[in-house]
Parts: sequence; structure tokens; C-alpha cells
Amino acid sequence: MGRVSAVTVRTPVEFEDRLQRYLFERAEEARAVRVGEKEVSEQAEIVRRYDDLFSREQLDALREAEAAASGQERELLYRLRKTCEGGLVSAELAEREDELENRVLAERVTFKGEEMPLRNAQAQLAVLPAYGDREELGRIQAEAMAMFNEDTLALMRSGEELYVEHSGIADPVERHEEEKAISLRELAGALQRASEDSTASFAALRTRWFERLLGPEREEIPSSYHTAYMRRLSPLEATYTKERATDICLQTLEEVGLDLREARNIRLDLDDRPQKAPRACVIASDPPSVVHLITRAQGGLHDYQAFLHEAGHALHYGGCDPSLPYTFRRIARDHALTEIYSYLCEAISREPEWHARYFGLSDEQAAENAQATAFLEALLFRRYVAKLRFELDFWSRFREDGGSDAGYEEYLTDATGIRYRRDAYLSDMDAGFYSADYLRAWIRSAQLRRHLIDTVGDDWWRNPATGELLSGLFREGTKPTSEEIAARLGYDPLDTAPLLAEIQA
Repeated sequence: MGRVSAVTVRTPVEFEDRLQRYLFERAEEARAVRVGEKEVSEQAEIVRRYDDLFSREQLDALREAEAAASGQERELLYRLRKTCEGGLVSAELAEREDELENRVLAERVTFKGEEMPLRNAQAQLAVLPAYGDREELGRIQAEAMAMFNEDTLALMRSGEELYVEHSGIADPVERHEEEKAISLRELAGALQRASEDSTASFAALRTRWFERLLGPEREEIPSSYHTAYMRRLSPLEATYTKERATDICLQTLEEVGLDLREARNIRLDLDDRPQKAPRACVIASDPPSVVHLITRAQGGLHDYQAFLHEAGHALHYGGCDPSLPYTFRRIARDHALTEIYSYLCEAISREPEWHARYFGLSDEQAAENAQATAFLEALLFRRYVAKLRFELDFWSRFREDGGSDAGYEEYLTDATGIRYRRDAYLSDMDAGFYSADYLRAWIRSAQLRRHLIDTVGDDWWRNPATGELLSGLFREGTKPTSEEIAARLGYDPLDTAPLLAEIQA
């Protein structure tokens, strides 16, 4: 008769210690695949090595410990419990997720007789100078990506079933509201009003900058294939060269007292590889000691903005107090806190004087280029408001229809004046209502910038007092919520006035 192996149930301290090693290995694997060092993801193998970490018994033990705790300890145990829930889901789905990701990595498309990885095709959309070429390649890569929709949706359905089982909360919107400790619908309502209030100013900017960036051959409603090209501000490429991006961004941060050159714990990966994902990111493998900042420069102002944005994440994770419990260095309820600092650092690129200071532009030209960044900020803000609206609809009806594209194309096209493909609705969706986290951070970073202007001055973006204030916030790691930061600044969490002032400037 076969022996039944005993289930290991750890104390919260023991669980946290082993969880740290598990998340480090998964983060390093994700990094290697993302930067193109590996062409095959082996996350499932890591999950198998740690199959003793996640179990129903362990989840129940963490839930019992949480119920008996209070204050910060209860919050820490809540985050460990939710991580255990996620681990149980990953254990079930890791092989299927690996298989799908590896198929995407292996997918090739052919454009003008040249075969290339799908990821490289997506990166090429940012640099192709001819409108017609972008339109053709955009269609090719979008059709290739849409082929994975059925399998992606099947994974989402399986994951949702597992989250219901382990969390006990059947409604996905309610579950995410509980995790974020906010009302997603109240947030969406406040943001929708702000988006509507920005419509007139955005329409004027859109008319000017669509003409400037896409030229007279563009369609009245251009397709989303041209978004990456616009975000690069490609007609200004000669000014914002990729060769200078790293040095200028590092110097910019040094001026506010945030020296990335000396931060040995923050590892920069700036190389260009065919399989490297075009989207910049930070992977905090073990903060503050191991933090990766990853970008793929292609030329244009977006290289600078992406670097500054990701530097905000890297400095936050790399600047946390090493004496904090691991949970408060690495695990947050959501991503809304760390995005505050990334948006704030990126906001430096919207200061006209920054353009004049580093690129030798006249005041008039610097102001015009800064206006272009304000246009892009308004465009992205309105896009994400529409994304959140769609995702709320999607998940609200998910138990009934299993996930449909209804509303995606209409909401995003109406908000941006850019035509979105209906079948892109899954590849455009980040997990965990990340759109809501981005939008909360948009509100909060504008509030923080207003606070810095009021307390440090208009030169906040080159004043070491800014770095001193931010370093104090960084030391708290992931412990506070975005809404707690709003209270410290004296703002209501849903006060969008500072944000509207920025995107209407």
C-alpha cells in the first residue's frame, strides 16, 4: 500500500522565509525570458521545486493566524495569505502558462520577405518611418497575437475558478476591491468625469499632434498600430537620440539627489536583443538587494520617459529599509503605490526647462516639445480610463459570458480618437485590474507633484530636497497604500484636480 506524504504547514515566519526564495527564483526566470537571454520559460519547473510551499492546509493556517492578529501584523499576514492563494493558482496553471508563453515566444511573422520573432515585430512598430509600413506590420502582428486569444481566455477561466475556490469570493470585481481596499466603481466614476472634463483640451492637442506626428497621409481615425511610433515622438528623434538617453536620465536623477550610478543593488539592462520585450520594466527580485531595471532603447523621447519611469520603480524598491520584514519590502496589496514614484520621475520630462537644459533648445521649442509630452500623457490617461471601464464590464459579466470583447473597441476608440481592434482585448489586459492601479497612481503622482511645487518650489525636478523627501517614502517599502499617501499630502484619494491641471496645461 502506498504511503501518503505529509503536508508541510509552516509558521508565518517560516512561510515568509521560503516564499522569499521562491519569488526570487521566479523573478529571475521571468527576467531572463523578458530580456531575451532565454527563449524558453521554465516557471513550471520552479513551481514544482516549491510544491511544498502552497497547500490548502497552509492557506488555512495563515488565515487562522491573520484572524488572531491585529495592526501591522494582521496586514502582513493578510498579504502572505493572498500570496498563498496566488501560489495555489500558479501551481495549477504554471505548465499551461509556460506552454502558452513559449508559443508566443516561438511565433514568427513575415514582413516584406523578412521573418522575425513576434516580439521583434512589436518593437519594430515604434521605429518604422512609413505610415503604410506600420499599418501593414501592425495588422500582421495583431492577427498573429489574436491567434492566442482562445487559449488565453481558457487560462483566465481556469484561473478565475481557482481564485473563487481559494478566496471564497465569487465576484471578481468584489474580490479585487477587497484586495485593493477601494471601490473600483467609485474610482472609475471619478476618472470618467475627469476624462470628460479633459475632452475639449485633448481634442485641440490631438488635432495638432496627430498632424505633426503622423503626417497628412494618416486616416482621420488612425489605428492603434501607430501608438508606439507616436509615443516615441519620432519626428523629434534627432533631438532625443538613444545614445544620450542613459547619461541624461542618470544626470537628471542625480540633480534631485537620486544617484543610480552609485546604487549597486540596482542592475541596469539596456541592451537590445531580438527577443527582448519592447516594454521597459523593473523586476524586483529581492529588494533592496537585487532590483533589475530593463529598457530597450529605440530612439526618441520615449526612451527617456521609459527610463525615468522605471527608475522611479527601481529607486523605490532599491531604497526600501532592509530591516523591514520581507513582506513589506516586496509584497503590496497592488501596484498603485510604486507607480506613484514612477509617474513622478517621468513627469520631469514634461518640464519645458528640462528640454532646454539638456537638449539645447530655445525656450519656444522646449515649450512646444513639452506640450507634446502633455498630449501623450492626456492620450494615455484617457486610454486607461477607457480600459478600466471595459475591464469592469468584462469582469462584471464574466460569470455569465466567460469573457467577451463587448465594449473594448468602442470605449477605447471614443476616448482616444485612435481605432482599436476588437480582437486585441485580451493582449491589452493586464492581470489584477492593473489599469486601476495605474490610474490611482496618476492621481496620486499629480498630487505629490503639486505638494513638491508648494513645499520645494517650481524647481522641484532639479532640487535635492525632492530626493530627500522621496527617499523617506522609499524607505517604507510596500507597507503604505496609495490612499494613505494621499491622506499625508492632505488630499482626498479621488481628487483629480491636480491631474486635470497637468493634462490640460
